[in-house]
Amino acid sequence: MMAIKSLKILIRMTFPDDSVVRLHDGAGPFVDENGDFWQGAMLTEGLDEIEHAMNGEAATLLLGISSVSTDASGLAFEELENNNVIDGKVQFLLQELDQWDQPIGVPEIKFTGTIDNMPMADVASETSITSSITLEITNRFSLRKLTSGAVLSDVDQRARSRFLNPAAWALGQFDRFCERIPGLSDKTIRWPRFA
Repeated sequence: MMAIKSLKILIRMTFPDDSVVRLHDGAGPFVDENGDFWQGAMLTEGLDEIEHAMNGEAATLLLGISSVSTDASGLAFEELENNNVIDGKVQFLLQELDQWDQPIGVPEIKFTGTIDNMPMADVASETSITSSITLEITNRFSLRKLTSGAVLSDVDQRARSRFLNPAAWALGQFDRFCERIPGLSDKTIRWPRFA
């Protein structure tokens, strides 16, 4: 068993037409154990937000990525021009590395979200053009962050249920969880005694 010496953050963006952009926080290309190439990029903002997202503490995520390769930024720009960005899937993965920065095992998915917006910018200098992408990402808990400051309500729960399980709604099988919970406050729960 090889000792883990460092970790690498991997970002996989899968657009609705199934095209994929793979980025890693670092320079140059990175090849994982499956033979997939990950282009090097620099995370310019959002490191704290990434940590919160990986720990399940963030409902939304604003991530800045700079120094994106021309291939990756070109594909992202093409997807943006074709209106093929919204609802794309973004995954953050952690890859364990050995002392020679070689991958150990498969990367572990730590966060999955949906692209809500993807503004892009290019900055030109005398020697090069630097592309940057800002990802605005939401996840399944984004409904919990309401402007009123309230928690997930009965209406919000039904809306989320309808989105996640449209087949049940078509059959008239509605999510009634938030309606049933208040009725349990008057019930007595008896736990079994194991002697």
